[in-house]
Amino acid sequence: MEPVFESGSVSLFHSDCVEWLAGQAANSIHGVVTDPPYGLVEYDPRQQEKLRTGRGGVWRIPPAYDGHRRAPVPRFTTLSGRELAELTRFFGGWAAALHPVLVPGAHVLVASNPLVSYLVSDAVVGAGFERRGEVVRLVMTMRGGDRPKNAHAEFDGVSVMPRSMWEPWLLFRKPLEGRVQDNLRKWRTGGLRRISDRQPFGDVIRSSPTRAAERALADHPSLKPQAFLRQVVRAILPLGEGVVLDPFAGSGSTLAAAWAVGYEAVGVELDPHYVAVAREAIPRLARYDRSG
Repeated sequence: MEPVFESGSVSLFHSDCVEWLAGQAANSIHGVVTDPPYGLVEYDPRQQEKLRTGRGGVWRIPPAYDGHRRAPVPRFTTLSGRELAELTRFFGGWAAALHPVLVPGAHVLVASNPLVSYLVSDAVVGAGFERRGEVVRLVMTMRGGDRPKNAHAEFDGVSVMPRSMWEPWLLFRKPLEGRVQDNLRKWRTGGLRRISDRQPFGDVIRSSPTRAAERALADHPSLKPQAFLRQVVRAILPLGEGVVLDPFAGSGSTLAAAWAVGYEAVGVELDPHYVAVAREAIPRLARYDRSG
């Protein structure tokens, strides 16, 4: 299969990621950073069509606030028991397909949501990965904090759920061959890249919501800011060597972050709409400077 986009050190494939993984060589990927469809149902064609026409569906489309239009967020409280079981099944199958493609000691960082992260974690661990904690992205969102629907005045002192102020990124590792130092020598993986000689990579990262200027470069409802992605992508290769994979590439923001930090990266995206977005957005996001 030929990539639909290839520039610099990154390439993008239009494919189902599980099918694509089945065609890859064993021990060929050195790390994964991905922001998958958390609850799956919000990215099926019917829900995506509702999102793009502003009709919502499972997506909550917040009103403008202080003159700024807020990004839509999926409502996972609407997921049925069947949909939650499908989420577990999907991520278990995905992790099983991913496992042989990774080198020993490769880390996998998966964005999630507090309402479904336990299901994703159980599925990935069940496929043979080690749970290595999680990275907390501290960010204020529009999710949660609402009063009871249609009873705001009656229960004005009540929030149905806490206002979301963080986002969990689940961290896993394929088991090592021997000790960490043995694995680093052979496979160049097994740990996380330090920020500096004095400062290790930490598991809490303060992050602003993605700015409007950055969203203008890549039209995707779950776009994460380059300032955050470049930190986690850099950390995923402990020696700065190897290939980073994003199997749910979306608008290509992870590939852009890899390009910006000088890493080789491969992305896979199923939705042709987002493939078209990514082809234009990757070089733009890679050049994005939030200080400018």
